[in-house]
Amino acid sequence: MGVDQNFQDEEGTLEIGMEYRTVSGVAGPLVILDKVKGPKFQEIVNIRLGDGSTRRGQVLEVDGEKAVVQVFEGTSGIDNKFTTVQFTGEVLKTPVSLDMLGRIFNGSGKPIDNGPPILPEAYLDISGSSINPSERTYPEEMIQTGISTIDVMNSIARGQKIPLFSAAGLPHNEIAAQICRQAGLVKRLEKTDNLLEHGGEDDNFAIVFAAMGVNMETAQFFKRDFEENGSMERVTLFLNLANDPTIERIITPRIALTTAEYLAYECGKHVLVILTDMSSYADALREEAEGSKMRYRFPFFFWVSAAREEVPGRRGYPGYMYTDLATIYERAGRIEGRKGSITQIPILTMPNDDITHPTPDLTGYITEGQIYIDRQLHNRQIYPPINVLPSLSRLMKSAIGEGMTRKDHSDVSNQLYANYAIGKDVQAMKAVVGEEALSSEDLLYLEFLDKFERKFVTQGAYDTRNIFQSLDLAWTLLRIFPRELLHRIPAKTLDAYYSRDAGKPTFVVSEYATMGLGAIYAANFDRTQSVSLRLFLSVCVNVLAWNGIQTAYAQAS
Repeated sequence: MGVDQNFQDEEGTLEIGMEYRTVSGVAGPLVILDKVKGPKFQEIVNIRLGDGSTRRGQVLEVDGEKAVVQVFEGTSGIDNKFTTVQFTGEVLKTPVSLDMLGRIFNGSGKPIDNGPPILPEAYLDISGSSINPSERTYPEEMIQTGISTIDVMNSIARGQKIPLFSAAGLPHNEIAAQICRQAGLVKRLEKTDNLLEHGGEDDNFAIVFAAMGVNMETAQFFKRDFEENGSMERVTLFLNLANDPTIERIITPRIALTTAEYLAYECGKHVLVILTDMSSYADALREEAEGSKMRYRFPFFFWVSAAREEVPGRRGYPGYMYTDLATIYERAGRIEGRKGSITQIPILTMPNDDITHPTPDLTGYITEGQIYIDRQLHNRQIYPPINVLPSLSRLMKSAIGEGMTRKDHSDVSNQLYANYAIGKDVQAMKAVVGEEALSSEDLLYLEFLDKFERKFVTQGAYDTRNIFQSLDLAWTLLRIFPRELLHRIPAKTLDAYYSRDAGKPTFVVSEYATMGLGAIYAANFDRTQSVSLRLFLSVCVNVLAWNGIQTAYAQAS
């Protein structure tokens, strides 16, 4: 494809289409060839086996006329007598098209949904093209996930990369599927008839979902969930199964991101890319880098390990894993002059819940925050078990505020964080000194802590809350406190939102003289959200006499 039949450089002449039967060794996913004229790093080769089947590979290392090729479909059946290898002179490219939305592919980008063949609109290098940093624009505006703890307290900007830190046994797959069902764009506010209307621009929104190293049950869960809930039409799904070749796992996220780049920069869509599980990807990278197990079978592997300078890193992962992960994560963003954007949510499972493991540790250095799934919350049957205290979105400030979400968004988020943190401290103190030693203010924080986890964090898997519903719910919780304790919210914002929707109970005092207690109870019980005041009204109904209750109630109010 646009390559001269002969390409001359200092190493020799590359002969395109030349076939070789010079396989000298096979080990793991690697094939070693001798007497190859001018092989190139990352060049794609076609491998034809003795039974006529074909496979693809990529040149991993070059030393003169020797080449090491990694085979994407595995090396089973490859021998040194009947196997022929053809060098194409091309890097690995994938076909892309707008028709890929609503389709399912394997980890190599081949359709597996029994649908019609994709008619490519272009062939793009899976490694992507380099982007001039000066052409990048700062991520702004918000992608809405429909999950309150993310949208209100860890808002995601279009073009941001923010990972989901999870662990084995936690519901990260369910959360990923929920985000796919509910995610959309938050439309800028527009005034019509003195009312602010909020909506989405979902026609311009797409999702690219890549699953790596998942079992068949998980793959079927994603396929079934997307198809049954109507989200499949805007999703491109790539599935690399656990029994697929490990080497395929390394190219799956790159093919997914190449597809996302085409949809974003050529088709003008805002694309959300979800990559799960990046820990499986890192394990595949470690397996690829392990030359030590093979060098005793093939002396050439000693040279491979030395030439690539693969000094073992932490826990056996290659020393270049930081750079390799960066080549994936840094493909998120926005480009000046292009309408679309690419937002990434990579999902990682931390072995033994260890956040210092190399994969989440290095990911945290590259990305712009993290969303933390907590095992203790999960054990208490709280879904989604997102712990907001260790979670962070570093680009949140550019995605929220007046004109993008609501002017009180930042203040509400800060106050929720502060009150939840204080509530955790009070809870720890209660375990030491007992509830009797707590002040009335401490009890308010305990009440907030309980309601925050039961009503705000807890959310059904099919319960969608837009950002404005989530903010209103947050205000309902903050009204537990008197205004004087909401230190992180300016007075002007409190004036506008604190008393909204009768959050502060008001009583019809002028009618006390003619109303009986039953009427007073009915008029005011539904107006207040205070547990103590509701209890007071109930006790009054059952205990105090009818002839004296009007006076007692007026004095109490």
